[in-house]
Amino acid sequence: MMDFLSFINKEALILIPILYIIGMMLKGTPKIKDWLIPYILLFLGILGANILLGFSLQASFQGILIAGAAVYTNQLYKQAINRNDPS
Repeated sequence: MMDFLSFINKEALILIPILYIIGMMLKGTPKIKDWLIPYILLFLGILGANILLGFSLQASFQGILIAGAAVYTNQLYKQAINRNDPS
């Protein structure tokens, strides 16, 4: 089993909960469609990683991984809450 956190730079880990919180706030915004939220988080993850780690291709990849981790965390939470719901 691979540990995905071994691929994420330790300095950038702080962005995962930040993106998660931003995603929750965006979810509560009626003008933003749900399908747009992962794209917004991807953009913010790449931007945040580049600001934290310096503008580079490596930092952009870190941003992609961070956004993925934030969205994945949200999905794990939703699946755990709704595990008995057949729909």
